[in-house]
This record gives sequence, structure tokens and C-alpha cells, in this order.
Amino acid sequence: MPVVRDEGADFAARFPVVVVGAGACGLVAALAARERGVDVLVLERDALPSGSTAMSSGFVPAAGTRWQRAAGVDDSPAAMAADIARKNNGEADAAVVASACATIGPALEWLADAHGVPFELVEGFLYPGHGLTRMHAVPERTGEALVRRLAQASAAAGVTLVTSATVDTLVARTDGRVAGVRYARPDGTTDEAGCEALVLACSGFGGNADLVREHIPQIAGAPYFGHAGNRGDALAWGLALGAAARDLGAYQGHGSLATPHGVLITWALMMEGGIQVNARGERFANEHAGYSEQCLEVLSQPGAVAWDVYDARLHELGRGFPDYRAAEAAGAIRRAGDIAGLAAACGLPADALQRTLMHAAACARGEADDALGRDFRNAPPLAPPYYAVKVTGALFHTQGGLAVDANARVLDGVGRALPNLWAGGGAARGLSGAHAWGYLSGNGLLSAIALGRLAGRGAAT
Repeated sequence: MPVVRDEGADFAARFPVVVVGAGACGLVAALAARERGVDVLVLERDALPSGSTAMSSGFVPAAGTRWQRAAGVDDSPAAMAADIARKNNGEADAAVVASACATIGPALEWLADAHGVPFELVEGFLYPGHGLTRMHAVPERTGEALVRRLAQASAAAGVTLVTSATVDTLVARTDGRVAGVRYARPDGTTDEAGCEALVLACSGFGGNADLVREHIPQIAGAPYFGHAGNRGDALAWGLALGAAARDLGAYQGHGSLATPHGVLITWALMMEGGIQVNARGERFANEHAGYSEQCLEVLSQPGAVAWDVYDARLHELGRGFPDYRAAEAAGAIRRAGDIAGLAAACGLPADALQRTLMHAAACARGEADDALGRDFRNAPPLAPPYYAVKVTGALFHTQGGLAVDANARVLDGVGRALPNLWAGGGAARGLSGAHAWGYLSGNGLLSAIALGRLAGRGAAT
């Protein structure tokens, strides 16, 4: 059973705050609680902190930061919230969106100043839906480096982190208050810890095929490029305690996962002039609509694959991303001096690829309009030599979850806060509304870090 009711349960080990999950959300929550002077126990099922954060690009959108001001970017939390609402068509909880946008900038500056996590503004291109340059990252520009730095900061702050600890049961009082957790160790033994407050930061349910089929049937057959531990535990615990769940059909997909290599190819290539073509050498969707919704577009093509096509200028842009360099080292990137050579290298019909690239070039020069609705005029036409990589669509992580308020408290079906339960990141209802097309680049880490800080503060009090 995910939750057992035990009015008299007693625990030899007790902590004011227990956090389940040591990704960005859990570690930030732990740091925020420690800042309030309380002891924190973080339980992580893996041998090292990782989670969905480690598999992400590590890019965090934030508005009104000092890094933006230094770069001359005049942004605000309200402008960022408006971009998020525009993308999700107003389907997300507006109060939670506003709270996350107001929290994230100060949270990044706090992580930098108080905990030595260095952030920088990622410049040179805009991700789909963002009106201004607002992506921030650590210098390595990987999610793995971000979570490693957060783990180092947590250790320095005195957070107790127990790894290889799989929480399988919550112990609750009859009034719904969580009294503690029980967890399993790799050797088959079990342990437990009591708590005054619990933060669920153990992500969504993308790794649970049954739940994906139930709530997101259209993506059920897609490759899963998320953490295997995202089994829906937080969702099950919350529902058993009387919490509400919202937007379970929402998810973040991606239309550019190198196949069969399984390496993410940055969408910056598409935003700065690249195109996607199918096996017929034809474009099939507006690449600027967003990489999440492009997942289904790619999967609907012959063989469930597409080709990212771009040029040397964009190849050099891609090389600024560790994932792209990994794809290049794995032999995923094709190169040719002309269109005919590229078609031969990719097994595409040369005449069709020629027509597609020439039409895209005409659109970039303002001489033609794109029937798929894309504006090509933000970048120069593609020029030889050409590059390409074979990609497919993939599910990255789910965006629906436990209903929370603007302070990350978990809510029941009528909007009342549960006694001592907080959630963030993939465990909580996200900022993307109810559909894949509502995902705005960076919404995942935005929710993880902003709601993580709010949850940690709230749990500590």
C-alpha cells in the first residue's frame, strides 16, 4: 500500500523536514529549509543525485535577473508569465504561474550568492515562445552539472542525503497528516524516518507505461527519454491522502532525439534557420511552433523519423552544446558539400530535398511564404556545406501532477491544503496546462527550482 494509516506510529529517527527526491526540486527545497534553520533529510532512490534534472539541458528560464540586466535585457516576471500563459492558452493555474515567475529570478541569485552555484545567461538565440533572452545555465550547460553543483551545495549546507533509498510507503495519521516514510535499501533491508513536514520532489510518471497509456495514450508508443525512476509514486501517495490531481494529459515531448543514438539535438538549430524533413524530403510542420508538440509531428511521419537539416553556421552553434558534441562523436551527424550529396548520405530523394531547401531559402529572403506558417526571416538561408541528423520524437517528462497552490502546498479536491504536504517539479501540476502544446521551453526546471524553494520554505515553518 502506498499509504498506511497508523495513529500511534513512532519513529526512532525524526527530522523536521523530509524530502523525497534529490533532483533540482528536492535539493533546492532542502537548501531552502536549511536556510530556515531546520534539519532536513533527503531520500534518493539512485546511488547519486540525478533524476530528470540530470537528463535535461539544465536551462532555467528566469526574468528580471542581474545576468539579464548586465546583458541589456529588460525583462520582468509579468512578461514571462504572459509568455507562459500565451503558450498554454491560459490552461495552467495563473496564481501558480505568477508565483513561479516571481520566485525563480531571486532563487537563481540566491543559489549563486549563498551556495556558490554559478549561473550565466544563455545568449545567441531564443527558444520557442519566449519573447526575450531568459535562459540561464551553469557554465557546463548540462543538467548533470546543475544537479551535481546543487548536491555539493546541499552537503556544504548540512543537508542529510541518503542515496540508494527507495521510499515505498508513507505513514499518515487519521487526519491525513504525514507522520513519516519507510524506505528500502539495496540489500533488502528497510528503514524509516519520521517528519513534521514532507516535500514530494520525485517527479512524474513518464517511466510508468501503464499510467502513460491511461493518461496520455497518444504518446504511449513513443520512446521514453526520461528517468526510469519516474514511476508516479508522488501521484499515488497524494491521491491516497486525498489530494487532487490536475492536467495528467500534459507532457513535455521533444521532436529531435538522434536515433538510434538516443542523444538530444538542441532545438536551437531549428530556431536559427534549420528545418526538419521526412523520408520524402519534405517539411511537414512549423518547426517554430515548439519542440514539445513537434514530437507527435515527427512520430506521425514514415518510419516515425525525420531529418534535422542545417548548415555549417548552425553546426558550429550546435557544438556549443555538450549533447550535440556527443552526437557528433557517436557518428550521428552527416555532412555533404551539396544538396545531392546530403540526399545520398541520408537516403532522401534528391529532387524533393532540393525543392524543399530552395523554398526555405526563398522564404528566408522574403520572396515566398511558408504554407506551414513559419517565418524564416530571422535567419539567413541555409548554405553549403550541409549537415543532417536522423531524429525521432520522444516523451521526456509528464507535466500533470498533484494540485498545488502558489506556495507549493498540496491541495485536495476543493482547494484546501493538506496538513503538512508540499510538492514541486514533476510531482506537482506543472505550468503547461493540459496539453503537450502548452509546454514552454524550460517549464520543467522552472517548476522544479521555483516550487522547490517555495516548498522548502513552507515545510520549514
